[in-house]
Amino acid sequence: MKIEKQERIINAAMKEFIKSGYDKASTNEMVKDAQISKGSLFNYFSSKKDLYLFLIQNTVNIIEEIYVEIDMTERDIFERISQVGFIKLNIQKKYPLVFDFLKSLLEEDAQEVKSDINQLLANIQRDGMKRIYENIDWSKLREDIDPEKAMNILNWTMAGFAELQIAKIKSFEHVRVELFNEWDRYREILKRSFYKNGEE
Repeated sequence: MKIEKQERIINAAMKEFIKSGYDKASTNEMVKDAQISKGSLFNYFSSKKDLYLFLIQNTVNIIEEIYVEIDMTERDIFERISQVGFIKLNIQKKYPLVFDFLKSLLEEDAQEVKSDINQLLANIQRDGMKRIYENIDWSKLREDIDPEKAMNILNWTMAGFAELQIAKIKSFEHVRVELFNEWDRYREILKRSFYKNGEE
C-alpha cells in the first residue's frame, strides 16, 4: 500500500473509532473519509477487528518513539520523568489523533476487543515504567526510603496525574506545556520528600 493511501485509511479509521466506539464504528464512513472503495479497504484488512488491531499496533509503534528519545545518561529520576514528559508532549503534538485513539481505548468496552485492549495497556505500562527507571541513581534517596516503594509512589502519582489531565482535554491537539509546569509542582514535593537534604 502506498504511504499516502495508508495514512488516509489510518486517519479515517481512527477518527471513526474515536467518534463512535468499536461496535458502532462504520466502515462505510471510513472509506468515504479515506476516499477509497470498501472492497479496497477489505483487500488490506480482513475485518473491522483486523483493522482495529492494526491501529492498536500502530499506536504502540508511535509510543515507542518516546522511549527511543530518552537520554539514558540522565540518572536523576525526577529529571528523567520531566524529560519523558517533554518528549511525550512533542510526539503528542505530532500525532494528536494517535493519542486521541489511545484515550478512546481507555473508554472502550466492546467485548470483541476488550481483552486485546487490556493486554496492550498492561504492556505499555509495564514496558514504559521499566524503561523510565532504567539506569537510575537511587543513591540520592534518603536511607529510610525503599527504592521499590518510591517507584510505586511515583507510578501511582504519575498515573493519577495523567488520568486527571486526560479527563480535562477533548483532544491531544490541545495539550500545552502548562501541563508540565503543573507537574513540576508535584515533582518538587516528591523530590523534597524522597531525597537527602541538599541533594539536587
